[in-house]
Amino acid sequence: MSGWDDKPQIIGYKQQRPTVAKGSALNFGAEHISIAVAAQRSGLVVSSESKGAGQTKGPADHQRIAKLDRDDAPKPPEKIGQDVGKAVATARMAIKNAEGKSMTQKELATAVNAQPSAITDLEAGRAVPDQQLLSKLERKLNVKLRGAKNTIGGPLHPPKKK
Repeated sequence: MSGWDDKPQIIGYKQQRPTVAKGSALNFGAEHISIAVAAQRSGLVVSSESKGAGQTKGPADHQRIAKLDRDDAPKPPEKIGQDVGKAVATARMAIKNAEGKSMTQKELATAVNAQPSAITDLEAGRAVPDQQLLSKLERKLNVKLRGAKNTIGGPLHPPKKK
């Protein structure tokens, strides 16, 4: 056959879709089951799922989301220990200038190219660990500021054991 005998296609015309039997028609007695079986045999689509069965309703969902928000709050960064601050302060005081006065926080900050407030916060134990600053301070003060707690405040390069 050529295309002349075919039914013409009308643009914008919706073809008739098969009807769908939903959940409650399937859940009742034998007569409804036989209707569903007859619908399947005749080629109709039969569906038994219910819409939105897995969704929770009401404020419980909001409570769960609020609990997640509280749990995921960012924690403040760890601070330098007091033992590091004391080690910096004692090593700084031990360094004397030409007049016999101990080094000030401002002089130490200038020597390691840092802000004076960074040295103040470090000695008070309020500073966030900055590895670059701690490395510069270790070299300037010749005191160990990182590592195991029992080695902090000790000499940076202790004498070698024989």
